[in-house]
Amino acid sequence: MTVDRLVFGFAGAMILISLLLSLVHSNYWLWFTAFVGANLLQSSFTGFCPLAIILRKMGVKPGAAFK
Repeated sequence: MTVDRLVFGFAGAMILISLLLSLVHSNYWLWFTAFVGANLLQSSFTGFCPLAIILRKMGVKPGAAFK
């Protein structure tokens, strides 16, 4: 797995989990969904992603998006 695939998989999982939590617990979980989406949007412009940095330091092979 590359950093790119792990970042996108993690972001997708967080979005789905927060949507589920908003249905069963509280609508305030939608703020977390918005945060993940905003982070994905800003990383597409700037290339800065905290999770990608952590994964690279852990030795995961970088992909095309987060070099």
